[in-house]
Amino acid sequence: MVGGGQLARMTHEAGIPLGVRFRLLSDGPRDSAAQVVRDVVVGDYRDLDTLRSFARGCDVVTFDHEHVPTEHLRALEAEGVAVRPGPDALRYAQDKGAMRARLTELGVPCPRHRIVADPAEVTAFATVEEGASGFPVVLKTVRGGYDGKGVWLVRDEAEAAEPFRAGVPVLAEERVDFVRELAANVVRSPHGQAVAYPVVESVQVNGVCDTVIAPAPGLSEELSARAQALALGIARELGVVGHLAVELFETPDGRVLVNELAMRPHNSGHWTQDGAATSQFANHLRAVLDLPLGDPRPRARWTVMANVLGGDYPDMYGAYLHCMARDPGLKIHMYGKDVKPGRKVGHVTTYGDDLDQVRERAAHAAGYLRGTITE
Repeated sequence: MVGGGQLARMTHEAGIPLGVRFRLLSDGPRDSAAQVVRDVVVGDYRDLDTLRSFARGCDVVTFDHEHVPTEHLRALEAEGVAVRPGPDALRYAQDKGAMRARLTELGVPCPRHRIVADPAEVTAFATVEEGASGFPVVLKTVRGGYDGKGVWLVRDEAEAAEPFRAGVPVLAEERVDFVRELAANVVRSPHGQAVAYPVVESVQVNGVCDTVIAPAPGLSEELSARAQALALGIARELGVVGHLAVELFETPDGRVLVNELAMRPHNSGHWTQDGAATSQFANHLRAVLDLPLGDPRPRARWTVMANVLGGDYPDMYGAYLHCMARDPGLKIHMYGKDVKPGRKVGHVTTYGDDLDQVRERAAHAAGYLRGTITE
């Protein structure tokens, strides 16, 4: 697996009972996954020779991020390396402009959008062109953004100047009037077998996922089925192998619009570790190894995942004692990461039949582990 973050750490954990031997290409020896994987190569994923050496002897190469240069992945494939998802699919998770163009070709509902070259073109997009809905407008760098980074909400032409300073293409999108954010998580194997997890509600705070509720409360069966079918169709049309997360906007008039794609295990699927018969991590491994996929159905009526963000940890042992004693059914997953403000350092999951109670349990534990709740 290329990438040493928490997604690799949890994918490795899912591979242990399957007897999967895991090799990791990590930026450093203290990265989240590098702390627990035995076979670690420390190196730069942007260097082709490093990738070649790393992939030698591997049955399959997969990823915990989308940043490996596409041309390097094509070179590995040309040399006989099984890369999953392959570069022809992965480019649509790497490049938001390419993703929007391809989804539009496929008739997938998306926000109005176009690539813009300067602030004047942003103003034209917002106020002059057909379908213009005015400011504010969402601007995104086409590559490299995540967790709210590389995304701006601009209210006029002057505010639109900052995104262009990075010197990379910028995608302008209409600001969508949405009810809430949803996510449809699916997994697809090389021979086309696919499974869909329940559609979830994803609650964002300051551009970072805070809470995920599975299944999305109050979502009609019709809209849920439509979102699952949409995600399965995208996976098929783009040739995705492995896990695909389709982040969605639910609109007031009962539609769903595609916001983002991720071709790897995803934060909106972390609930599956404890809340589904087969986790997203196990199914991702099954898919890239071309094994039969596992059952995605939930174990309980409701599961809630809450991220633990960087805060003040004066006594983690004491925090564990409190959270575990207060809620023996709580599941805690910490990533071994250095604490930084706002950084995801772990998550908790709770499940049960009463949604309000399940949400309260998750929120309390995440807050207590962060240090924002003290009793």
